[in-house]
Amino acid sequence: MSLATLSNPQFRLAARPFGLVKPSDWAYSTEPVREITDGEILVKVLYLSLDPAMRGWMNEGKSYIRPVAIGEVMRAGGIGEVIASKSPKFAVGDTISGSLGVQTYWVGAADDKTAGFYKVDGHAAPLPKYLNALGMPGMTAYFGLLEVGQPKAGETVVVSGAAGAVGQTVGQVAKHKGCRVVGIAGGKEKCDFVVNELGFDACIDYKTGSVKEGLKQHCPNGVDVYFDNVGGEILDTVLTRINMKARIVICGAISQYNNTTPVKGPANYLSLLVNRARMEGIVVFDYADRYHKGVAEMAGWMREGTFKTREDIVQGLEKFPQALQMLFDGGNFGKLVLQVA
Repeated sequence: MSLATLSNPQFRLAARPFGLVKPSDWAYSTEPVREITDGEILVKVLYLSLDPAMRGWMNEGKSYIRPVAIGEVMRAGGIGEVIASKSPKFAVGDTISGSLGVQTYWVGAADDKTAGFYKVDGHAAPLPKYLNALGMPGMTAYFGLLEVGQPKAGETVVVSGAAGAVGQTVGQVAKHKGCRVVGIAGGKEKCDFVVNELGFDACIDYKTGSVKEGLKQHCPNGVDVYFDNVGGEILDTVLTRINMKARIVICGAISQYNNTTPVKGPANYLSLLVNRARMEGIVVFDYADRYHKGVAEMAGWMREGTFKTREDIVQGLEKFPQALQMLFDGGNFGKLVLQVA
């Protein structure tokens, strides 16, 4: 097929953000789509995953993944359809997931390791689910809880950001493993959702009540596993309620990502010493060779009707800057997805 008539709208990083991401930190442009060569594919982007980790990728400095360069298309995982192929790995019509970037088309080598493409089955589950529980957030939750948190049946698991992409999966996996689950979320609607729809035992609304008092009420026997998505004061508060040999899983610190001052660390860290507890980070890429295990188990629960997900879908590539900001002001409800096509 001739690609001469195709144009590719895209968002590139124009500046390193200081504090909240500003419109001027992005450059929006449209470029022609080039012809593919041997071993390459052209992918039409359908959905993009918007994740808190993206804020960290914009910063300069050493991390678990290299920062997005100034002038580079913003990194984002997504799902797309192969519309041209000169590679035996993927055929025209295949639906694939991988790092597609904030743009309408992706073109390059089918075996590009940084893209990490693999096929997904849109008949087995709606495509946005592959950016939620069956994608990176779900794998983060699954392996972070089971491998790092190591919950045992009967233990109490607390998860912050409970209505978000990672949090909703953590809580449901913990329930399937026989744990008592208490969520922390912002607002009555989100708390009602995780209790009434997802099956959490309780949820603490940090916007209208005291997290400390909520933990006393809903975790009378203390906290065995805490899955932290927010950092800051909530992490500090939970540390005052942990049990002997507790496990704290550090997944994210969304309350700290837009700081213009140094990140605030936990003041109550000596609770780890007193309780012989452990705090450990989770980076999902460490478990890439076992993703299939997590996908298989959660997909099975979905088929049984015992596992639910919620996606918040924003339509239109041009809405990317505003949609991304929803992650940091609590504007999204569920996994935030940008529908491109």
